[in-house]
Amino acid sequence: MPNEIKAVIKQICAEKGLSEESVIETINSALAAAFRKDFGEKNQNIVAEFDVETGKTVAFDVKEVVEDLTPEELAEMDRIRLEREALKEKIASGEISADELRHMREERDAQQREEDPRQGGVAVEGVEDGKHKFNPKTDIQISDAKKLKKSYKLGDIVRTGLDIPGDFGRMAAQTAKQVIIQKLREAERNINYQDYKAKEGQIVTGMVQKFEGYNIIIDLDKSSAILPPAEQIRTERFRIGDRVKVYIASVSLTTRGPEIIVSRAHPKIVEMLFGIEIPEIANGTIEIKGIAREAGGRTKIAVYTADENIDPIGSCIGQRGARIQTIIHELGGEKIDIIEYSDDARKFIGNALLPAKVSGVELNEADRSANVMVPAEQLSLTIGRAGQNVRLASKLTGWRINIREKETGKAVAEAVSPEGASAEVKLVEEAKAVVEPLVELPVEEKPKKRGRKKKME
Repeated sequence: MPNEIKAVIKQICAEKGLSEESVIETINSALAAAFRKDFGEKNQNIVAEFDVETGKTVAFDVKEVVEDLTPEELAEMDRIRLEREALKEKIASGEISADELRHMREERDAQQREEDPRQGGVAVEGVEDGKHKFNPKTDIQISDAKKLKKSYKLGDIVRTGLDIPGDFGRMAAQTAKQVIIQKLREAERNINYQDYKAKEGQIVTGMVQKFEGYNIIIDLDKSSAILPPAEQIRTERFRIGDRVKVYIASVSLTTRGPEIIVSRAHPKIVEMLFGIEIPEIANGTIEIKGIAREAGGRTKIAVYTADENIDPIGSCIGQRGARIQTIIHELGGEKIDIIEYSDDARKFIGNALLPAKVSGVELNEADRSANVMVPAEQLSLTIGRAGQNVRLASKLTGWRINIREKETGKAVAEAVSPEGASAEVKLVEEAKAVVEPLVELPVEEKPKKRGRKKKME
Protein backbone atom coordinates (compact mmCIF):
# COMPACT_ATOMS: atom_id res chain seq x y z
CA MET A 1 0.00 0.00 0.00
CA PRO A 2 2.69 2.64 0.87
CA ASN A 3 4.51 1.80 -2.36
CA GLU A 4 1.30 2.34 -4.35
CA ILE A 5 0.77 5.72 -2.66
CA LYS A 6 4.35 6.78 -3.45
CA ALA A 7 3.85 5.73 -7.07
CA VAL A 8 0.62 7.78 -7.32
CA ILE A 9 2.34 10.83 -5.79
CA LYS A 10 5.20 10.57 -8.28
CA GLN A 11 2.74 10.23 -11.15
CA ILE A 12 0.83 13.37 -10.04
CA CYS A 13 4.13 15.26 -9.75
CA ALA A 14 5.17 14.21 -13.26
CA GLU A 15 1.80 15.07 -14.85
CA LYS A 16 1.27 18.40 -13.11
CA GLY A 17 4.89 19.51 -12.82
CA LEU A 18 4.63 19.76 -9.02
CA SER A 19 7.12 18.95 -6.28
CA GLU A 20 6.55 15.95 -3.97
CA GLU A 21 6.58 18.32 -0.96
CA SER A 22 3.65 20.35 -2.34
CA VAL A 23 1.62 17.17 -3.06
CA ILE A 24 2.26 15.76 0.44
CA GLU A 25 1.34 19.14 1.93
CA THR A 26 -1.92 18.98 -0.03
CA ILE A 27 -2.63 15.48 1.32
CA ASN A 28 -1.97 16.73 4.88
CA SER A 29 -4.42 19.62 4.38
CA ALA A 30 -7.07 17.23 3.02
CA LEU A 31 -6.65 14.79 5.93
CA ALA A 32 -6.88 17.67 8.43
CA ALA A 33 -10.13 18.82 6.78
CA ALA A 34 -11.50 15.25 6.89
CA PHE A 35 -10.58 14.84 10.58
CA ARG A 36 -12.19 18.20 11.40
CA LYS A 37 -15.35 17.11 9.60
CA ASP A 38 -15.79 13.79 11.45
CA PHE A 39 -13.93 14.02 14.76
CA GLY A 40 -12.84 17.64 15.31
CA GLU A 41 -14.04 20.10 17.92
CA LYS A 42 -14.79 23.79 17.55
CA ASN A 43 -11.63 25.25 19.14
CA GLN A 44 -9.15 22.77 17.72
CA ASN A 45 -6.49 23.90 15.24
CA ILE A 46 -5.99 20.55 13.53
CA VAL A 47 -2.84 19.64 11.65
CA ALA A 48 -2.48 16.22 10.01
CA GLU A 49 0.77 14.53 9.00
CA PHE A 50 0.82 11.68 6.51
CA ASP A 51 3.79 9.30 6.45
CA VAL A 52 4.41 8.19 2.86
CA GLU A 53 6.68 5.33 3.95
CA THR A 54 4.19 3.68 6.33
CA GLY A 55 0.90 5.03 4.98
CA LYS A 56 -0.16 6.11 8.50
CA THR A 57 -1.69 9.45 9.53
CA VAL A 58 -1.30 11.30 12.84
CA ALA A 59 -3.24 14.40 13.91
CA PHE A 60 -2.37 17.23 16.31
CA ASP A 61 -4.06 20.22 17.90
CA VAL A 62 -1.49 23.02 17.42
CA LYS A 63 -1.57 26.21 19.50
CA GLU A 64 0.78 29.06 20.35
CA VAL A 65 1.48 29.96 23.98
CA VAL A 66 0.32 33.52 24.82
CA GLU A 67 -0.14 35.60 27.96
CA ASP A 68 -3.02 34.88 30.35
CA LEU A 69 -6.21 36.85 29.83
CA THR A 70 -7.46 39.16 32.57
CA PRO A 71 -10.80 38.42 34.34
CA GLU A 72 -12.38 41.25 32.33
CA GLU A 73 -11.17 39.75 29.04
CA LEU A 74 -12.43 36.30 30.04
CA ALA A 75 -15.83 37.82 30.85
CA GLU A 76 -15.85 39.54 27.46
CA MET A 77 -15.11 36.21 25.76
CA ASP A 78 -18.00 34.56 27.58
CA ARG A 79 -20.30 37.40 26.54
CA ILE A 80 -19.29 37.04 22.86
CA ARG A 81 -19.74 33.26 23.05
CA LEU A 82 -23.24 33.57 24.57
CA GLU A 83 -24.24 36.17 21.96
CA ARG A 84 -23.14 33.88 19.15
CA GLU A 85 -24.99 30.89 20.60
CA ALA A 86 -28.17 32.97 20.97
CA LEU A 87 -27.78 34.21 17.38
CA LYS A 88 -27.42 30.63 16.09
CA GLU A 89 -30.62 29.61 17.91
CA LYS A 90 -32.52 32.54 16.35
CA ILE A 91 -31.26 31.59 12.88
CA ALA A 92 -32.24 27.94 13.42
CA SER A 93 -35.73 28.91 14.64
CA GLY A 94 -36.26 31.32 11.76
CA GLU A 95 -36.46 34.47 13.92
CA ILE A 96 -33.65 36.03 11.86
CA SER A 97 -33.63 35.77 8.06
CA ALA A 98 -30.52 35.61 5.87
CA ASP A 99 -31.03 39.26 4.77
CA GLU A 100 -31.31 40.44 8.39
CA LEU A 101 -28.17 38.50 9.32
CA ARG A 102 -26.27 40.07 6.41
CA HIS A 103 -27.47 43.53 7.46
CA MET A 104 -26.34 42.90 11.06
CA ARG A 105 -22.88 41.85 9.87
CA GLU A 106 -22.57 44.92 7.65
CA GLU A 107 -23.48 47.18 10.58
CA ARG A 108 -20.98 45.41 12.84
CA ASP A 109 -18.20 45.67 10.24
CA ALA A 110 -18.93 49.38 9.72
CA GLN A 111 -18.74 49.97 13.47
CA GLN A 112 -15.44 48.08 13.71
CA ARG A 113 -13.96 50.13 10.85
CA GLU A 114 -15.05 53.29 12.65
CA GLU A 115 -13.44 52.18 15.91
CA ASP A 116 -10.28 50.77 14.28
CA PRO A 117 -9.76 51.43 10.52
CA ARG A 118 -6.96 48.84 10.40
CA GLN A 119 -9.48 46.01 10.82
CA GLY A 120 -11.01 46.73 7.40
CA GLY A 121 -14.31 45.07 8.27
CA VAL A 122 -12.85 41.74 9.40
CA ALA A 123 -14.77 40.20 12.31
CA VAL A 124 -12.90 40.22 15.61
CA GLU A 125 -12.03 36.71 16.75
CA GLY A 126 -11.62 36.45 20.51
CA VAL A 127 -10.41 39.36 22.61
CA GLU A 128 -7.66 41.83 21.77
CA ASP A 129 -5.52 42.92 24.72
CA GLY A 130 -3.59 45.61 22.81
CA LYS A 131 -0.63 43.34 22.04
CA HIS A 132 -2.12 40.11 20.73
CA LYS A 133 -5.58 39.20 19.52
CA PHE A 134 -6.43 36.06 21.49
CA ASN A 135 -8.01 33.31 19.43
CA PRO A 136 -9.06 30.21 21.40
CA LYS A 137 -8.63 28.10 18.26
CA THR A 138 -4.96 28.90 17.67
CA ASP A 139 -3.80 30.22 21.09
CA ILE A 140 -3.39 28.76 24.56
CA GLN A 141 -2.85 30.75 27.77
CA ILE A 142 0.50 30.18 29.42
CA SER A 143 -1.14 28.98 32.65
CA ASP A 144 -3.00 26.27 30.71
CA ALA A 145 0.15 25.36 28.75
CA LYS A 146 2.17 24.90 31.96
CA LYS A 147 -0.43 22.38 33.16
CA LEU A 148 0.58 20.27 30.17
CA LYS A 149 4.33 20.90 30.50
CA LYS A 150 6.06 23.20 32.97
CA SER A 151 8.85 24.18 30.57
CA TYR A 152 6.50 25.93 28.14
CA LYS A 153 7.11 29.68 27.72
CA LEU A 154 5.57 32.52 25.70
CA GLY A 155 5.80 31.94 21.94
CA ASP A 156 6.23 28.16 22.17
CA ILE A 157 4.10 25.87 19.99
CA VAL A 158 2.03 23.24 21.81
CA ARG A 159 1.29 20.12 19.74
CA THR A 160 -1.29 17.87 21.39
CA GLY A 161 -1.69 14.45 19.80
CA LEU A 162 -5.25 13.47 18.83
CA ASP A 163 -6.67 9.97 18.49
CA ILE A 164 -8.28 8.98 15.21
CA PRO A 165 -11.28 6.90 16.39
CA GLY A 166 -11.89 5.16 13.06
CA ASP A 167 -12.15 5.50 9.31
CA PHE A 168 -13.34 8.77 7.83
CA GLY A 169 -16.99 8.94 6.76
CA ARG A 170 -18.33 9.63 3.28
CA MET A 171 -18.72 13.39 3.85
CA ALA A 172 -15.21 13.65 5.27
CA ALA A 173 -13.81 11.77 2.30
CA GLN A 174 -15.67 14.08 -0.08
CA THR A 175 -14.32 17.10 1.79
CA ALA A 176 -10.80 15.69 1.54
CA LYS A 177 -11.23 15.12 -2.18
CA GLN A 178 -12.39 18.71 -2.73
CA VAL A 179 -9.43 20.04 -0.71
CA ILE A 180 -6.95 17.94 -2.72
CA ILE A 181 -8.42 19.12 -6.05
CA GLN A 182 -8.41 22.76 -4.93
CA LYS A 183 -4.90 22.66 -3.46
CA LEU A 184 -3.44 20.90 -6.49
CA ARG A 185 -5.02 23.49 -8.78
CA GLU A 186 -3.62 26.30 -6.62
CA ALA A 187 -0.16 24.69 -6.64
CA GLU A 188 -0.32 24.23 -10.41
CA ARG A 189 -1.43 27.86 -10.89
CA ASN A 190 1.41 29.11 -8.67
CA ILE A 191 4.02 27.07 -10.54
CA ASN A 192 2.71 28.30 -13.91
CA TYR A 193 2.76 31.86 -12.58
CA GLN A 194 6.37 31.55 -11.39
CA ASP A 195 7.42 29.98 -14.72
CA TYR A 196 5.90 32.73 -16.87
CA LYS A 197 6.84 35.53 -14.46
CA ALA A 198 10.46 34.49 -15.03
CA LYS A 199 9.83 34.83 -18.80
CA GLU A 200 8.39 38.36 -18.52
CA GLY A 201 10.18 40.56 -21.04
CA GLN A 202 11.08 37.62 -23.31
CA ILE A 203 9.84 36.34 -26.68
CA VAL A 204 7.99 33.02 -26.76
CA THR A 205 6.29 31.10 -29.55
CA GLY A 206 2.60 30.30 -29.19
CA MET A 207 -0.34 29.14 -31.26
CA VAL A 208 -3.53 31.08 -31.99
CA GLN A 209 -6.15 29.24 -29.95
CA LYS A 210 -9.34 31.29 -30.36
CA PHE A 211 -10.80 34.79 -30.69
CA GLU A 212 -12.72 36.45 -27.84
CA GLY A 213 -14.16 39.70 -29.16
CA TYR A 214 -11.17 41.79 -30.22
CA ASN A 215 -8.80 39.76 -28.03
CA ILE A 216 -6.73 36.92 -29.47
CA ILE A 217 -6.06 33.98 -27.13
CA ILE A 218 -2.59 32.49 -27.61
CA ASP A 219 -1.80 28.97 -26.39
CA LEU A 220 1.62 28.91 -24.69
CA ASP A 221 1.59 25.17 -23.95
CA LYS A 222 1.13 25.30 -20.15
CA SER A 223 -1.10 28.37 -20.09
CA SER A 224 -3.06 30.74 -22.32
CA ALA A 225 -2.14 34.37 -22.98
CA ILE A 226 -4.18 37.37 -24.10
CA LEU A 227 -3.15 39.47 -27.10
CA PRO A 228 -5.32 42.60 -26.63
CA PRO A 229 -6.16 44.99 -29.49
CA ALA A 230 -3.71 47.64 -28.25
CA GLU A 231 -0.85 45.13 -28.52
CA GLN A 232 -1.77 43.81 -31.97
CA ILE A 233 -0.35 44.88 -35.33
CA ARG A 234 -3.38 46.29 -37.09
CA THR A 235 -2.39 44.96 -40.51
CA GLU A 236 -1.90 41.37 -39.30
CA ARG A 237 -4.59 38.74 -39.71
CA PHE A 238 -4.39 35.40 -37.91
CA ARG A 239 -6.23 32.11 -38.21
CA ILE A 240 -6.76 29.49 -35.53
CA GLY A 241 -3.71 27.21 -35.48
CA ASP A 242 -1.22 29.86 -36.70
CA ARG A 243 2.11 29.85 -34.85
CA VAL A 244 3.33 33.28 -33.80
CA LYS A 245 6.14 34.86 -31.78
CA VAL A 246 4.91 37.16 -29.00
CA TYR A 247 6.55 39.34 -26.37
CA ILE A 248 5.45 38.66 -22.76
CA ALA A 249 4.56 42.16 -21.58
CA SER A 250 3.15 41.36 -18.12
CA VAL A 251 2.23 38.42 -15.88
CA SER A 252 -0.11 38.71 -12.88
CA LEU A 253 -1.68 36.10 -10.61
CA THR A 254 -5.47 35.92 -10.42
CA THR A 255 -7.93 33.49 -8.84
CA ARG A 256 -8.21 31.74 -12.21
CA GLY A 257 -4.44 31.39 -12.59
CA PRO A 258 -1.74 33.53 -14.22
CA GLU A 259 -3.01 36.31 -16.49
CA ILE A 260 -0.43 36.71 -19.26
CA ILE A 261 -0.56 39.76 -21.52
CA VAL A 262 1.49 39.40 -24.70
CA SER A 263 2.34 41.89 -27.41
CA ARG A 264 3.17 42.05 -31.09
CA ALA A 265 3.41 45.86 -31.10
CA HIS A 266 5.96 46.40 -28.28
CA PRO A 267 9.30 47.93 -29.45
CA LYS A 268 11.14 45.31 -27.38
CA ILE A 269 10.00 42.55 -29.74
CA VAL A 270 12.01 44.21 -32.53
CA GLU A 271 15.06 44.51 -30.29
CA MET A 272 14.87 40.86 -29.26
CA LEU A 273 14.35 39.65 -32.84
CA PHE A 274 17.51 41.53 -33.84
CA GLY A 275 19.30 39.79 -30.95
CA ILE A 276 18.09 36.38 -32.19
CA GLU A 277 18.89 36.89 -35.90
CA ILE A 278 22.11 38.95 -35.71
CA PRO A 279 25.06 37.29 -33.87
CA GLU A 280 26.96 40.59 -33.55
CA ILE A 281 24.10 42.03 -31.49
CA ALA A 282 23.74 38.83 -29.44
CA ASN A 283 27.44 38.90 -28.44
CA GLY A 284 27.48 42.65 -27.78
CA THR A 285 29.75 43.70 -30.66
CA ILE A 286 26.92 45.86 -32.02
CA GLU A 287 24.68 47.78 -29.61
CA ILE A 288 21.09 48.88 -30.12
CA LYS A 289 20.96 52.51 -28.95
CA GLY A 290 17.27 53.19 -29.53
CA ILE A 291 14.08 52.06 -31.22
CA ALA A 292 11.11 54.09 -32.49
CA ARG A 293 8.24 51.99 -33.74
CA GLU A 294 4.78 52.36 -35.21
CA ALA A 295 3.69 48.74 -35.30
CA GLY A 296 2.63 47.54 -38.74
CA GLY A 297 4.00 50.65 -40.44
CA ARG A 298 7.67 51.42 -39.88
CA THR A 299 10.43 51.04 -37.31
CA LYS A 300 13.63 53.03 -36.98
CA ILE A 301 16.42 51.35 -35.01
CA ALA A 302 19.73 53.00 -34.10
CA VAL A 303 22.80 50.74 -33.94
CA TYR A 304 26.41 51.39 -32.90
CA THR A 305 29.73 49.57 -32.70
CA ALA A 306 33.09 50.60 -31.28
CA ASP A 307 34.88 48.24 -33.69
CA GLU A 308 35.98 50.25 -36.73
CA ASN A 309 36.31 47.06 -38.79
CA ILE A 310 32.60 46.26 -38.53
CA ASP A 311 29.84 47.93 -40.52
CA PRO A 312 26.88 47.91 -38.08
CA ILE A 313 24.26 48.58 -40.76
CA GLY A 314 25.66 45.99 -43.18
CA SER A 315 25.86 43.38 -40.42
CA CYS A 316 22.20 43.93 -39.55
CA ILE A 317 21.08 43.75 -43.18
CA GLY A 318 23.10 40.62 -43.92
CA GLN A 319 24.20 39.20 -47.25
CA ARG A 320 21.61 40.15 -49.87
CA GLY A 321 19.35 41.32 -47.04
CA ALA A 322 18.92 37.80 -45.62
CA ARG A 323 19.02 38.81 -41.94
CA ILE A 324 16.75 41.83 -42.10
CA GLN A 325 14.26 40.06 -44.38
CA THR A 326 13.79 37.33 -41.76
CA ILE A 327 12.88 39.99 -39.17
CA ILE A 328 10.61 41.86 -41.60
CA HIS A 329 8.81 38.61 -42.43
CA GLU A 330 8.33 37.85 -38.71
CA LEU A 331 6.77 41.31 -38.24
CA GLY A 332 4.33 40.86 -41.11
CA GLY A 333 6.16 43.01 -43.68
CA GLU A 334 6.78 46.01 -41.41
CA LYS A 335 9.40 48.36 -42.90
CA ILE A 336 12.62 48.73 -40.87
CA ASP A 337 15.13 51.58 -41.21
CA ILE A 338 18.53 50.80 -39.68
CA ILE A 339 20.20 54.02 -38.52
CA GLU A 340 23.83 54.46 -37.53
CA TYR A 341 23.99 56.02 -34.07
CA SER A 342 26.32 58.94 -33.40
CA ASP A 343 27.21 60.92 -30.28
CA ASP A 344 27.08 64.00 -32.50
CA ALA A 345 23.41 65.03 -32.28
CA ARG A 346 23.53 66.81 -35.67
CA LYS A 347 24.78 63.70 -37.43
CA PHE A 348 22.37 61.43 -35.53
CA ILE A 349 19.34 63.57 -36.45
CA GLY A 350 20.47 63.64 -40.10
CA ASN A 351 20.84 59.84 -40.08
CA ALA A 352 17.45 59.40 -38.38
CA LEU A 353 15.69 61.28 -41.20
CA LEU A 354 17.02 58.89 -43.87
CA PRO A 355 16.19 58.02 -46.63
CA ALA A 356 15.77 61.81 -47.03
CA LYS A 357 18.92 63.87 -47.49
CA VAL A 358 19.21 66.98 -45.30
CA SER A 359 21.42 70.00 -45.95
CA GLY A 360 22.11 71.02 -42.36
CA VAL A 361 21.02 70.78 -38.73
CA GLU A 362 20.96 73.62 -36.17
CA LEU A 363 20.54 72.67 -32.49
CA ASN A 364 18.92 74.60 -29.67
CA GLU A 365 20.10 72.92 -26.46
CA ALA A 366 17.84 75.06 -24.24
CA ASP A 367 14.57 73.49 -25.39
CA ARG A 368 16.15 70.43 -27.06
CA SER A 369 14.90 71.34 -30.51
CA ALA A 370 16.59 71.08 -33.90
CA ASN A 371 16.04 73.10 -37.08
CA VAL A 372 16.69 70.85 -40.10
CA MET A 373 17.35 72.45 -43.49
CA VAL A 374 15.99 70.38 -46.39
CA PRO A 375 16.00 71.04 -50.15
CA ALA A 376 12.53 71.64 -51.60
CA GLU A 377 12.58 68.39 -53.61
CA GLN A 378 13.31 66.41 -50.40
CA LEU A 379 10.51 67.91 -48.24
CA SER A 380 7.89 65.21 -48.85
CA LEU A 381 10.41 62.40 -48.34
CA THR A 382 11.71 64.02 -45.13
CA ILE A 383 8.26 64.39 -43.63
CA GLY A 384 7.05 61.02 -44.87
CA ARG A 385 3.60 59.59 -45.41
CA ALA A 386 1.25 60.94 -42.70
CA GLY A 387 4.32 62.62 -41.15
CA GLN A 388 5.70 59.21 -40.18
CA ASN A 389 9.37 59.75 -41.08
CA VAL A 390 9.91 62.93 -39.08
CA ARG A 391 7.73 61.64 -36.23
CA LEU A 392 9.79 58.45 -35.82
CA ALA A 393 13.04 60.41 -36.15
CA SER A 394 11.89 62.68 -33.33
CA LYS A 395 11.02 59.69 -31.13
CA LEU A 396 14.32 57.97 -31.88
CA THR A 397 16.57 60.96 -31.19
CA GLY A 398 14.55 62.57 -28.40
CA TRP A 399 14.77 65.98 -30.14
CA ARG A 400 11.87 68.13 -31.33
CA ILE A 401 12.59 68.42 -35.04
CA ASN A 402 11.55 71.48 -37.09
CA ILE A 403 11.74 71.05 -40.87
CA ARG A 404 12.69 74.18 -42.83
CA GLU A 405 12.97 74.67 -46.57
CA LYS A 406 16.62 75.30 -47.44
CA GLU A 407 16.01 77.80 -50.25
CA THR A 408 13.61 80.12 -48.36
CA GLY A 409 14.32 79.25 -44.72
CA LYS A 410 10.56 78.97 -44.09
CA ALA A 411 9.29 76.48 -41.48
CA VAL A 412 7.50 73.55 -43.09
CA ALA A 413 6.77 71.03 -40.31
CA GLU A 414 7.40 70.43 -36.63
CA ALA A 415 7.47 67.12 -34.71
CA VAL A 416 6.13 67.87 -31.22
CA SER A 417 6.10 65.67 -28.07
CA PRO A 418 9.07 63.56 -29.21
CA GLU A 419 8.74 61.08 -26.34
CA GLY A 420 6.12 58.31 -26.30
CA ALA A 421 3.26 57.45 -28.60
CA SER A 422 1.79 60.98 -28.43
CA ALA A 423 4.37 62.38 -30.90
CA GLU A 424 2.72 64.17 -33.78
CA VAL A 425 3.61 66.34 -36.77
CA LYS A 426 2.26 69.83 -37.38
CA LEU A 427 2.46 71.40 -40.84
CA VAL A 428 2.95 75.13 -41.25
CA GLU A 429 0.11 76.73 -43.28
CA GLU A 430 2.35 77.95 -46.11
CA ALA A 431 3.76 74.48 -46.68
CA LYS A 432 0.50 72.53 -46.74
CA ALA A 433 -0.12 73.10 -50.43
CA VAL A 434 3.28 71.54 -51.24
CA VAL A 435 3.43 68.49 -48.99
CA GLU A 436 -0.09 67.88 -47.68
CA PRO A 437 -1.29 65.67 -50.59
CA LEU A 438 1.31 63.03 -49.64
CA VAL A 439 1.40 63.65 -45.89
CA GLU A 440 -2.34 63.18 -45.44
CA LEU A 441 -2.38 59.68 -46.98
CA PRO A 442 -3.15 56.91 -44.47
CA VAL A 443 -0.15 54.74 -43.56
CA GLU A 444 -1.60 51.53 -44.97
CA GLU A 445 -2.80 53.07 -48.24
CA LYS A 446 -0.62 52.33 -51.25
CA PRO A 447 -0.74 53.88 -54.73
CA LYS A 448 -2.61 51.71 -57.21
CA LYS A 449 -0.54 50.12 -59.94
CA ARG A 450 -1.46 51.11 -63.44
CA GLY A 451 -1.33 48.45 -66.12
CA ARG A 452 -2.86 47.63 -69.45
CA LYS A 453 -6.15 45.77 -69.39
CA LYS A 454 -6.22 42.38 -71.06
CA LYS A 455 -8.12 42.42 -74.29
CA MET A 456 -11.16 40.21 -74.51
CA GLU A 457 -10.74 37.57 -77.15
